[in-house]
Amino acid sequence: MKMCLSALQSPAAWEALDVTLPRFDVAAMVQRTKAHPLWVHFGAGNIFRGFIAALQQSLLNQGLADRGIIAAETFDYDIVDRIYAPFDNLTLNVTLHPDGHTSREIIASVAEAVKADASLPESWARMKEIFRDPGLQMVSYTITEKGYALRRPDGSYLPVVTEDIEKGPEAPRHAMTAALLYERFQAGAAPLAVCSMDNCSHNGEKLRQSVVELARAWAERGLVPQEFLTYLEDETRVSFPWSMIDKITPRPHQRVESELTAMGLEDMAPIVTSRGTYIAAFVNAEKPQYLVVEDRFPNGRPALEKAGVYLTDRDTVNRTERMKVTTCLNPLHTAMSVYGCMLGYTLICDEMQDEDILALIRRLGYQEGLPVVTDPGILNPKDFLAEVLEQRLPNPFMPDAPQRIATDTSQKVGIRFGETIKSWIATGRDLTQLKAIPLALAGWLRYLLAVDDEGK
Repeated sequence: MKMCLSALQSPAAWEALDVTLPRFDVAAMVQRTKAHPLWVHFGAGNIFRGFIAALQQSLLNQGLADRGIIAAETFDYDIVDRIYAPFDNLTLNVTLHPDGHTSREIIASVAEAVKADASLPESWARMKEIFRDPGLQMVSYTITEKGYALRRPDGSYLPVVTEDIEKGPEAPRHAMTAALLYERFQAGAAPLAVCSMDNCSHNGEKLRQSVVELARAWAERGLVPQEFLTYLEDETRVSFPWSMIDKITPRPHQRVESELTAMGLEDMAPIVTSRGTYIAAFVNAEKPQYLVVEDRFPNGRPALEKAGVYLTDRDTVNRTERMKVTTCLNPLHTAMSVYGCMLGYTLICDEMQDEDILALIRRLGYQEGLPVVTDPGILNPKDFLAEVLEQRLPNPFMPDAPQRIATDTSQKVGIRFGETIKSWIATGRDLTQLKAIPLALAGWLRYLLAVDDEGK
């Protein structure tokens, strides 16, 4: 049996496989969304399919929404051609529970998948049409922090950015959001929320800075009117909410593929795209998930709080993000991953059976992090840390790899370890009592030699 819209017309067959189906009229949802979209999301990969799209599915199932999400991909078009199109934009979401059982749900909340590419006339025309709709409420992103970068490490613009600045908003390659917001401005300047959901500090601020900087460069060259810049800088008209996202969504694993294939599902084999993305018709992910979003949506928003999202103020988002990234999850993940790579581990859960690694991250969290943790108020830091150490990282059915987590560590050490060091200094603590953080940093330096403990 192949996962597609026509196959949903045989619910008994899916129920026999213990697969939960959408509880709404998918065809009607698609029609309404295409006619008048409310939400478009950039970055059509696994975290979107397995988390964000599932949030909207929950609202659709509850009758709290009648439209879905339009997925826009700006980087890897194989995802659209080889994963979205063949399966009618459906995703099989497989939740990996710590006790070994899995739960499966078909996510059908994606109404349309578009290649957001100005060199493709039909696709670009569709993107402009979406942004011209005055009813559009929300644009969100999971494109990684690097997706917002305009400059090289030496401060000079990336070549693609220089080209976009010189040519203006008509055919951008990197300045996608700024160009589409200019389209919205020209169509009547309707309000909109532009919301990063990427796993990086002050994500809304980073996104806003990039968009405004591009618009200002265009305005200085006379390529757009000054009023466009005024529109973007007025957060009562265009807001850039901050957010904190947390859900471990590893690459599709062979064990899950084998299980689904044995059930009789077709074409479940993962692919590696031409851009190096590991993806499949299914997403495998852990059950725990957190999304905290600053509640600033000038044109309205979905009832995300009814799907488990925390809607709050910017300061609370910032405190929650700081708790996770500098104390209760990311430092532990990074420390154990660089050592895992050197010691020959290929699964995070296997590392949790190593007494030395476990002692390192427990001390890192409980003895060095928690004493200076930022308490967000909406989540208890000690409980969050306990869930990470006792349920999430040891989950033997989560096929996450230290090699994935260790990527780009050089960009992470400052925030993941440096903030705790600064907090110890600020509170007058004895730095000689820090043992786990120096050991984590030493491990990172050792990792940079690119030779593991087997000499490979």
